Amino acid sequence: MKAVLALVLIYIGTFFLVVQGASQNSVPASRQGANSVEGNATIQQANSSIDPAKEADIRSLMELVGARDLVQDGANTAIEQSREKLLATVPNNDKGQAFVNAFAASYQKKFDVGQVTNQLVVLYDKHFTDDEIKGLLQFYGSPLGQKVAAEMPKIGRETQAAVRAAAAKAAKDSLAELKQQNPEIGQSARLGNGQGRWQQRRGQQRGQAQLPQQVASQQQDPQ
Repeated sequence: MKAVLALVLIYIGTFFLVVQGASQNSVPASRQGANSVEGNATIQQANSSIDPAKEADIRSLMELVGARDLVQDGANTAIEQSREKLLATVPNNDKGQAFVNAFAASYQKKFDVGQVTNQLVVLYDKHFTDDEIKGLLQFYGSPLGQKVAAEMPKIGRETQAAVRAAAAKAAKDSLAELKQQNPEIGQSARLGNGQGRWQQRRGQQRGQAQLPQQVASQQQDPQ
């Protein structure tokens, strides 16, 4: 039972890790490429150190619990979250929508489900002994185990939805409370695209600051 509970925790945790990792879009493309190459090399090295018989059992277990589908669900959720963020930052027209749709399609194509699945093999090997893997295979081969495998993706999605709702409420209530305590500072505070508007204002301020310098330069060098 302890091993079953541990796998359930890994099962749910995997969903959140996939969503969190897939939604991190701030890493430069060159760095992402380097990290991907290094990550693949690390995974291959770790997989090569796993006993072949144990790895076969782990992959059979992952097939029973639907681990690949869980990873894909996490990727899909991350894509939708990224879509929402992008929609709030691009023009609200057909071109903006087309841009977001193209991003989502490219995201889906570039997300390597197989690579993440291989990472899970390493995780299962790290956290479970060969005997525990065999016990889990026996459990997930039973009717109850099959029901657990079928319901866990739903629980993962519903858990994430509950966490997001609770987080949104906490953020909203916290902002409202601080606005009451600091009305002058908080009157313009907004959740969501505030950072984008701040950056836009900073850009406008920089442009206004550079304008006198440009005029002076043109006067000194009238060409």
